[in-house]
Amino acid sequence: MNFITALGSQDFLQNALFTGLLASIAAGLVGPYVVVRRIGYLAGGIAHTVLAGMGIAYFLGANPLMGAFVSAILAALLIGYISLKGFDQEDTVIGALWAIGMATGILFISQTPGYKVDLMSYLFGNLLLVPAEAISMLAWVVGGLALVLLVVHRPLTAVIFDEEFARLRGVPVKSLYLLLLVLVAITVVLLLQAVGLIMVLALLSLPAALAGHHARSLGMMIVVASLAAMAFTTGGLAISWQFDLPAGATIVLVAGIAYLVSLVWRSTRGQRR
Repeated sequence: MNFITALGSQDFLQNALFTGLLASIAAGLVGPYVVVRRIGYLAGGIAHTVLAGMGIAYFLGANPLMGAFVSAILAALLIGYISLKGFDQEDTVIGALWAIGMATGILFISQTPGYKVDLMSYLFGNLLLVPAEAISMLAWVVGGLALVLLVVHRPLTAVIFDEEFARLRGVPVKSLYLLLLVLVAITVVLLLQAVGLIMVLALLSLPAALAGHHARSLGMMIVVASLAAMAFTTGGLAISWQFDLPAGATIVLVAGIAYLVSLVWRSTRGQRR
């Protein structure tokens, strides 16, 4: 059964596509800020502390995604505080939090009785297993994310491109920076549904980095990144269905190849000029 035919008859495949598109929009909205501000390593620290919250929630019998949201936001605020304070070995501290989060999650998972296939799927992506009732919640979260960014886009853009100028103009630089990290944390949890924790940074950064090759403004970069992420998700899901491959890994591979092609094309065009 080909992908188009299956999409018309298989409810779980429709749920997977809708979830992937919502996750792509979230990545397109937040990814450009991460790429332009060059805080990918901070996003990585946030992403890998998520496992601690998921493991604790699973151990207590709660929803792992709720644990992921709580731990991601707490990690974002803590890492933001460390970054703003300017510790001498900031990268080492963030690396320690990264390792502690992963280790804590694994320890709680190991002490949880029963089969852990659902939790492991969050590590590597569970796009084809997303229940229909989760889609409406994801849609509300993505809508809230878009609304917040619409309100703070101009001052946040000022902070990203010229932090000192924004501070002199009375813009609350520290508060907006922490808000950005919280939005990154929320996006990371959303992307868990599509590609899993292990590959979440790829979908957060690759579409935005590709968009940076072609867009001349942050607003246009957001549009291009969102469309690119949606194309990668749809194409990757179709390829994984046709050839019986893991959906999350296929989506990331498609995104990575597209980014490299765009990078080579941009370099070639620059040399010709």
